[in-house]
Amino acid sequence: MSDAYPQLDTLRAGGKRQLARVLSRLESQAEDAETAAFLDSAAGEASAKVLGLTGPPGVGKSSLTDALIKACRTAGQTVAVLAIDPSSAVTGGALLGDRTRLKTDPSDDGVFVRSMAARDRLGGLSDHAVAAIAVLRCVCDCVIVETVGIGQSEGDLKQAVDTVVLCIQPGSGDSLQFMKAGIMELPDIVAVTKADMGVLARRAASDVAGALSLSDTDSTAGWKVPVCEVSAQTLSGVDDLVDHWTRHHAHIASGEALQRQRKAQHVAWFKDMVRAEFGHAGLKLAAGVEQDWLTFAETAPFASFHGFAARLRPLLGL
Repeated sequence: MSDAYPQLDTLRAGGKRQLARVLSRLESQAEDAETAAFLDSAAGEASAKVLGLTGPPGVGKSSLTDALIKACRTAGQTVAVLAIDPSSAVTGGALLGDRTRLKTDPSDDGVFVRSMAARDRLGGLSDHAVAAIAVLRCVCDCVIVETVGIGQSEGDLKQAVDTVVLCIQPGSGDSLQFMKAGIMELPDIVAVTKADMGVLARRAASDVAGALSLSDTDSTAGWKVPVCEVSAQTLSGVDDLVDHWTRHHAHIASGEALQRQRKAQHVAWFKDMVRAEFGHAGLKLAAGVEQDWLTFAETAPFASFHGFAARLRPLLGL
């Protein structure tokens, strides 16, 4: 691979190997000005439907991801999966590695899977996930982001995808825990997994519908959060989930909601990068005297951070 990043059209036509090399370079050269410019170019050409899957460990996110991959490919769409895994305490790398758990065809150039380690991030994503998402969503038709698992502190996913699917397992009591945690404010769709459990699945769906009725869950004006029962084992309900995903994306893309959402996401990415390196004091500087940084971040989040960091580091002796 040359020193320069490839043109986006070249990347789209370059296959999985070139895409993998680009993502690896993003991780190793994250602070380069050239990397920032490339990422902002990619962020400005987002074309994919981006779905985020979250839910507690063991709920069946990987199996559901597998079923969604098959549905996308059956529809003739290219799909990329970004799987955020727990980290190894020894190496810091991805501990489980979804690439070993997803039953994809290695020879299928229409499917790309990448695992990233969550490391010490509590928000459900990894340090380099937003950069990877920016690239993947301008290359593929569909992008699926699977998080490490959800808890009370996790909400990063909402700032990285277009549609959030919250997965709930029958008989686990999750719905009551989610009501207490406020997580019912996050999803655009709720999927009750393992629907082949029958009565337990139907009861869980009813409980979740009740929890949603007690929350202000309209993530976008006019959208009512649907609850569907899905079985990755029998594939029942998968078509319904895909339909909800398609309808939600069409709903936010019909006006300016998607454009506003992505601009807000870019600002959130910029703030997160500032907070990660400079803490809350740095974030106050970015939002205080230099208000233009936040405006610039709407369309160029990575160059904004690169420029802001270049000015701030010498002042802090870094």
